[in-house]
Amino acid sequence: MTQTVLILGASGKIGRASAKAFGEAGWKVRSYQRGTDMTQAALGADVIVNGLNPPAYHDWKTIIPQITTQVIAAAKASGATVIIPGNVYNFGNCGGVWDENTPQRPTTRKGKIRVEMEQRYRQSGVRTIILRAGNFITETPSDDVMGAVFLRQIKAGKLSHPGASDIPQAYAYLPDWARAAVALAEKRDQLQGFEDIPFPGHTFTVLDLKAALEDRLSRDLRLSGFPWGLMRLASPFWELAREMLEMRGLWNTPHQLGATKFHEILPEFQPTPQERVLIAGLGHQIDPNQMVGANGIPVGA
Repeated sequence: MTQTVLILGASGKIGRASAKAFGEAGWKVRSYQRGTDMTQAALGADVIVNGLNPPAYHDWKTIIPQITTQVIAAAKASGATVIIPGNVYNFGNCGGVWDENTPQRPTTRKGKIRVEMEQRYRQSGVRTIILRAGNFITETPSDDVMGAVFLRQIKAGKLSHPGASDIPQAYAYLPDWARAAVALAEKRDQLQGFEDIPFPGHTFTVLDLKAALEDRLSRDLRLSGFPWGLMRLASPFWELAREMLEMRGLWNTPHQLGATKFHEILPEFQPTPQERVLIAGLGHQIDPNQMVGANGIPVGA
């Protein structure tokens, strides 16, 4: 029997990737329309993917709890399992390998909000899967970490880095994350009522990224610092600047996500090769005619 998934935030990057992955897996895909009755929309759904997130970190302290209340009510009414894209804000600034057993000691307001949000799902009795990931990298033009941060000056031959260039950090290729969400949804009856599952994704440094891009572009790139000073000057009247400044310390915290639990549940899962992920953002930042590697082969070949 065909299963049904309700996608919240269907126009966002998580929603789009999830809708594509579930659709390709044979699920019936519904998209929630903002402003309508979420509980009504969820009736008949087997799974709810919560891709709702306030844009540009807007008013998290108010909007995240509101979304959480709505989603829990919708899941209780429908009996659906909720899948949430967890992040790494929960772990604060103590680096290392972060997994489901790592103490959650957030050092930022947004981290505390996320911890409280997850705790509400845990206490609600709603079947919940937190599929926790690092920064998302998309396959299409988007406001992902590649387009908004690293490749913002790539046309000028510069690679922006908001932290130390040799710090390893966790990243998730969004199509992979969405495929994993589908696989977990199809195994949901074998899981616990509340599951915190780290998505290992890929771990790399800015220097790793630089080397991969230089190889593909057949030219050297210069490292360029992120404009934190301008962000600080703009912060009194620009909400996004204030919120980004709060998270600045994470960029200098070495970390990766543990893989043990994920591989125990999904042992056959095959991620996209890291060398492809590292150049994923080039297609919408550079003229395709410039995207040629040292061996003369185009990037898309």
